[in-house]
Amino acid sequence: MKIRVLHYDAFTDQPGKGNPAGIVLNAGGLSDEQMLAAAAAVGFNETVFITPSSAADLRLRYFTPGQEMDLCGHATVASVFMLDEQGRVSSDKLLIETRAGILPVSLNRETGRTQIGMQQAPYREENFNGSLSALADAVGLTEEDLDEQYPVVYGSTGSWTVLLPVKHLDAFRKMRPDNRRFPEILTQNPRASVHPFCMETIHPEASMHGRHFSSPFSGTVEDPVTGTASGVMGMYYQKHIEKNAPGGKPGEILVEQGQEIGRDGIVRVCLPDRPSDAVRIYGTAVFVKEFDVEL
Repeated sequence: MKIRVLHYDAFTDQPGKGNPAGIVLNAGGLSDEQMLAAAAAVGFNETVFITPSSAADLRLRYFTPGQEMDLCGHATVASVFMLDEQGRVSSDKLLIETRAGILPVSLNRETGRTQIGMQQAPYREENFNGSLSALADAVGLTEEDLDEQYPVVYGSTGSWTVLLPVKHLDAFRKMRPDNRRFPEILTQNPRASVHPFCMETIHPEASMHGRHFSSPFSGTVEDPVTGTASGVMGMYYQKHIEKNAPGGKPGEILVEQGQEIGRDGIVRVCLPDRPSDAVRIYGTAVFVKEFDVEL
């Protein structure tokens, strides 16, 4: 069978930048196995399948080439942007059903290019208790590259990742991840991804710089511009960094990612008034092309 896929790039308005997402409309008749096979054929970090929901406006299911994910920020932004662009959204607010819960999404059409706002799941955090030297080595760094003034933690706003603070921006160009080693190092959560970040940035308006290395169970190596991990970074920033950060707009940060691999993207992260509330991310998207995959 053939499945039609729409390719949109999220967190950018330029094709070839940001993070590519595959989108499959009217996917309610597909089995889990067919969705996984289609995502593997597409080959992007995530392909989103839009299905009906009895509890929300629509249900989104996110698949990497290797597994189903509970939540994906860039695929949510891309798919809602696509639905609006095609005239399939009549309201400026939606509820989407995901494996991370039912989450509100907003659309701001007054900015010249529709901005999609996505609330994420409540923030959870656990201290990383493993070997820092092994974790640094697994992404091509040494322990001396790590910024010891900030903690290394597992964080989740719907998908678990390890936030790895790095001292300087130039270290990001020498990163060479060996994703196969992640599960043996991340013994508390072997399916987590790894997200190095630093406070030095390329874009002067950005607050944080990051890269995102996928869990080997995902079947990919690097996720160019990550929405859920940016939400995690925002909550980490609020908890561990904000009180010491110079300048910046209160309650909001910009996260940059993808520059090292030619996929420059920016995610706007709005921090909650109370840490117990949920973080929101904002971004736009752009259509690239349509294509078919054959199962």
